[in-house]
Amino acid sequence: MHPKQQQGFTLIEVMIVVVIIGILASIAYPSYQEYVRRANRAEGQAFLQDIAARQERYFSQNNKYITSVDDIASLGAKNSSETKKYELTISDADNYTLTAKPNFTDEKCGELTLNALGDKGAGGTATASDCWK
Repeated sequence: MHPKQQQGFTLIEVMIVVVIIGILASIAYPSYQEYVRRANRAEGQAFLQDIAARQERYFSQNNKYITSVDDIASLGAKNSSETKKYELTISDADNYTLTAKPNFTDEKCGELTLNALGDKGAGGTATASDCWK
């Protein structure tokens, strides 16, 4: 007589696997969320730098900057980034200050700014140099 061989998994084994997967997911998910925010910030930075380059080109041809988002079409641009993750505002009568407001939660960096002098800023809890990496 041959003894019966066990087939399949016991409930305890399945529960241990589920707990391990839960622990790994609780560690990985916050890192993934931060990765997505950094990718979105890169889009905002590229958006601001593109508008700044368009501003300088416009200035070289017209000897003035666009200082209202209503006139953004003069630059051949739109007032939001390509995927609509950032909305643009322009301020400052003499030069310009570009502000990209995120359409998602980003407490670390918040609004990104770039002015005519190339000064970069951020409106969150982190420093501008951390947000503009």
